[in-house]
Amino acid sequence: MGLISIILVLMIFHGTKASNYDDRLSLNYYKESCPYTEEIVRREIEITLIREPRTAAQLLRLHFHDCFVMGCDASVLLDSTGEMISEKQAGPNLNSLRGFDVVDKIKSILEEACPNIVSCADLLAIAARDSVELRGGPYWKVKLGRRDSLIASFNGANQFIPKPNSSLETLISNFATQGLDEGDLVALSGSHTIGVSRCVSFKPRIYNGNIDDEYGYCKRNTVFRRILRSICPKSGRDNAVVPLDFVTFTKFDSEYYRNLIQGKGLLNSDNVLISQDEEGRIVRRVWAYALDQQLFFRSFASSMVKMGKINVITGDQGEVRRNCRVKNTL
Repeated sequence: MGLISIILVLMIFHGTKASNYDDRLSLNYYKESCPYTEEIVRREIEITLIREPRTAAQLLRLHFHDCFVMGCDASVLLDSTGEMISEKQAGPNLNSLRGFDVVDKIKSILEEACPNIVSCADLLAIAARDSVELRGGPYWKVKLGRRDSLIASFNGANQFIPKPNSSLETLISNFATQGLDEGDLVALSGSHTIGVSRCVSFKPRIYNGNIDDEYGYCKRNTVFRRILRSICPKSGRDNAVVPLDFVTFTKFDSEYYRNLIQGKGLLNSDNVLISQDEEGRIVRRVWAYALDQQLFFRSFASSMVKMGKINVITGDQGEVRRNCRVKNTL
């Protein structure tokens, strides 16, 4: 087994166990080396969101998909090479993950201001926070000091990123693998209050009566189902997109949870929070967030901080990439 293969195996294994590196990260990490880091990132995201509000969901999703594979190390941003398949090519990411061009632009500005200082992993963490707040969501302090991975994990992306047709049991297991609990699952699922999903991610469920019966999907919302079918015909238009939240899909709020209660969650992985929770703990959280947006905001911010610390690379491990798409050359 070659050296890169050995490292990859170790990092994938490491990625299955969440670790708390809070003591290695700092709120003032770039205070001396690049004091305007967060201001630069925020300014560029503000400009981007004026032109295209949906970018907020894309940047939030990039951070999520990054952290769930080997940890928050910007491995999701690496392009394929002759010896490595990019995570971008994995099933959960292919033709659906967006926002790379925005990250590239912000990184180029940071490199001009502070060459070889700010990591791509930290950039993703800041961008996710600012994207949420600028669409009406909560603010949280982001501790910094992450380093960037030297490799990506195509297999890890296929294995660890939750799928849109996941059962509740599978989702709980996926999150537990990352050191996240049921509370984090419910809070972070609220990220689906913004953004869109492709028809291919949920189409079988709006045409398969058996699955509808099992999960109660749209049974009392035939109008909603007709709308989805009009956008997503049984054949074709797999890549057409539908808002995850039909009510306020560009605003970060608690409408997502009210949708679930009304049977209007778009993905199976959304609806199972209601339909498959036999003990009622998760359902109670859904109701609580639906009724109290500020409670949701506090929980979401707390869970994002927790997720942002999954298996981070710090110190002499990893590197600070000059270009987020490729590892540095000597």
